[in-house]
Amino acid sequence: MARSPLTLAAAVTSALPRVAVVGVGPLTEGVSGRYDSAVAELDDGRRVVVRVPVDDEADAELRDEARALASLTAGVRGVLPFGAPDVLGRTGVDGYLTLVQTLLPGYRVDAAHVPAGPGVATALAAAIAAVHDLPVTVVRDARLPMRTAAQVRDEAERLLDLAEATGRLPFGLLRRWSTALGSDPLWRFETTVVLGGVDPASFVFEDDADGMPVVTGLLTWGGLGVGDPAVDVRWTAAAPAAQVDVLDEYARRSHRAPDALLAERARLYAELEFAKWLVHGHADGDEAVVADAVALLESLDESVRDEPVRFHDQVTADDAIAATERVPAGAAVDTSMQTDSFDADTLAAFLAEEAAGQAGDGAAPSGEVETVPIELSDWSATRGGGSGAAAIAAAASDRAGATVFDDASDLDRTADEIDRDTAALNALRRWTGTA
Repeated sequence: MARSPLTLAAAVTSALPRVAVVGVGPLTEGVSGRYDSAVAELDDGRRVVVRVPVDDEADAELRDEARALASLTAGVRGVLPFGAPDVLGRTGVDGYLTLVQTLLPGYRVDAAHVPAGPGVATALAAAIAAVHDLPVTVVRDARLPMRTAAQVRDEAERLLDLAEATGRLPFGLLRRWSTALGSDPLWRFETTVVLGGVDPASFVFEDDADGMPVVTGLLTWGGLGVGDPAVDVRWTAAAPAAQVDVLDEYARRSHRAPDALLAERARLYAELEFAKWLVHGHADGDEAVVADAVALLESLDESVRDEPVRFHDQVTADDAIAATERVPAGAAVDTSMQTDSFDADTLAAFLAEEAAGQAGDGAAPSGEVETVPIELSDWSATRGGGSGAAAIAAAASDRAGATVFDDASDLDRTADEIDRDTAALNALRRWTGTA
């Protein structure tokens, strides 16, 4: 049973003993049922939010939230272009951590209602990019979770194993996700500070003087850590109209190297949320949740059966140009000779003497090394250029159809290893939809 506003007002008084509550009301916007929340008005004119978890899982999440907010020092908050709640006080209600935080004014937009074009979509992208550009020391110093790309991949594999173990996962999705998890290019990414799967409803907006929405605050920080930046844009799968605008603006705002497969991993994470729901219901023995998850999974399986996710492993010319534009103006390359001493006249005299000697005997300069011709018979436009899934699939087809040794180490490989490579490449072709 939900706690009454009066009980929550008493919690505010307990957390902030030097102030009095002069008004309180339920917080109805964005309520998920995991917390009992209220807005309280204090005698000094401030309005605050009080949150009490309803179960142990929510209590653990609120404790993560408190740790994350504590890591946002004044310096970090000054870098961010929007606000974050301040924890004004804490207490306990029924054994659960209870937080009193500042109220961030503004309005919110659900993912399904994010429109295309400049506005909410681009404001969200800019805000997410700003968080991802924070130094990882913010997370490391607070001892918040830090995951490598390999660890992120391992977590996704464990989730798939648990979902498969329920016996309720459609085979088509098992094959689809297994192929994605087995694709090495998909998991070559630079980890960043992430919010752990933030949703648009966690951001608050206000309109600027021109009537354009801008993000003024972020409410949810419990998932703060280091991991895959794609997890924070997985919500774009629920906003197909705005997806291109979000990802384009995110790439423009980011100060990191282009992530060619960001959208593909984001889509995969969105799909795996259904697997999480299945695993959750199975672990709790809640057949209603399991039945709901199975229905969602079967619908997803039907919708993606003939439209496999496509990805590529190349950076386009536009990506490269965008990357160079993000290099700081002062980051010039030092092209000096880096020697202890250098006399230009001495070097000029030496070069003139050497040139005269070479002209006399007609021989090639002693320091000149004869170049070895490069064998191009194995080269093709598809293998060297091209883009998108077709280029990778064609390269995979070439490699699967003939044994090509790319370097000397390949000569030591066994037939079994080559067969495994062929199987993996065939799986890659199925994933890209070119099999």
